[in-house]
Amino acid sequence: MSFADNLNSIRERMAAACARAGREENSVTLLAVSKSHPPETIRAAVEAGQIFFGENKVQEAKAKIPLSPSKARWQFIGHLQSNKVRDAVELFEMIQGVDSLAIAREISKRAEQAGKTMPILLEVNVAGEGSKFGYAPEKLLAELSELNALPRIEIHGLMAIPPFMPAAEKVRPYFQKLSGLKLECEQLLGAPLPQLSMGMSGDFEIAIEEGATIVRVGTALFGERQKIIRAAAAD
Repeated sequence: MSFADNLNSIRERMAAACARAGREENSVTLLAVSKSHPPETIRAAVEAGQIFFGENKVQEAKAKIPLSPSKARWQFIGHLQSNKVRDAVELFEMIQGVDSLAIAREISKRAEQAGKTMPILLEVNVAGEGSKFGYAPEKLLAELSELNALPRIEIHGLMAIPPFMPAAEKVRPYFQKLSGLKLECEQLLGAPLPQLSMGMSGDFEIAIEEGATIVRVGTALFGERQKIIRAAAAD
């Protein structure tokens, strides 16, 4: 199947999930996870009507984005190292996966230097997995006010990568946990957090049913990954 066929199929499934949850179709953004796919593939995706893309390697994005259509809009969805923050602030319109106060401070500092304010999502390790990055829920709640006080970031919501489960339905409790934590954060801040980024190729429909506003889909859109775009320096 072509990318356009895959895109139409994903959109139909998203619409059905929204209908089951009593939500508007336009309440969920499809973020195409384009890591390791070349600019030619991005161009074809944009021509098919996909605009939002997610990258998880700053160096790859730095090489790829200038060669991709200007209409494409980019979000960072990986683990961000402090020495990559300056480039990330320049390249992306949102940084998902902010998992520490130190990184948030660096983003705020670099955004100040760039004369911009950076929207971010805070990553939560919803299952407490040692192999994954992200805030423990209790630590996030403890540091939320300090995060929110940073002058050049805007907290737009939360994101998570739950454990992989062969049966997608078993992931639902983790999505429910993140959705509940977002409500707690909103109560602490006294303001809404509009974004909840959760759900990938195997479970995005359940994520939508549990409140996702951004779903991150790669393989179901692009198929298996192609050759990696390499920059001069390794990430």
